Amino acid sequence: MRINILTLFPEFFSSPLQQSMIFKAQKVRAVKFNLYNLRDFGLGPRRQVDDRPYGGGAGMVLRVDVLVKALRQIKKDDPQTKFILLTPKGKKLNQKKVISLAKKASITLICGHYEGFDERIREYVDEEISIGDYVLSGGESAALVVVDAVVRLLPGVLEKKEAPQEESFMLCDKKGKPLLEYPHYTRPEVFENKKVPKVLLSGNHRKIKEWRKRHTQRAAKDR
Repeated sequence: MRINILTLFPEFFSSPLQQSMIFKAQKVRAVKFNLYNLRDFGLGPRRQVDDRPYGGGAGMVLRVDVLVKALRQIKKDDPQTKFILLTPKGKKLNQKKVISLAKKASITLICGHYEGFDERIREYVDEEISIGDYVLSGGESAALVVVDAVVRLLPGVLEKKEAPQEESFMLCDKKGKPLLEYPHYTRPEVFENKKVPKVLLSGNHRKIKEWRKRHTQRAAKDR
């Protein structure tokens, strides 16, 4: 898979892309990242990428002409890519969408900043995604959320192929409602008078499976 990231701050990604599963995904060649600096497509000697909003108001708005110039260069470099605008107005990210994204050959994550995008950019993207109902200073953090969620599902990244199948939101009840994963315990068996459930120490795999199923279903109800 190829993941392009269009951002004003490519250095923001220098450390996160070298950590944990994201780094392993690159090592096993499951994914390749390409960082595009929006400033490289800016106008004039100062590489301007934003301007004051029509109608007045606080903040600066990213220019549509600069953004489209960048997108056209990315499309030239990577014709298969799908453009994803990271914006509060987008469809909220969930595991179903993550699974869908992981099946694509290439995606381009477009990070906003300042007051946001010129509205006309929406006509040049394939879809819009939000990671939640709150405000960030830029789309870089949102891009990392998408990257982290997607790359761990790529072939060869997790040691066991079946590992994601019992995780939160991968399991569903009979009505198709996503469930949260069952609780986990490890050593010590007793900590400050708090004990590991006896069934998990029993060695009875049928009872353990039943216990996990019950607690997986409860998790979704308690949320």
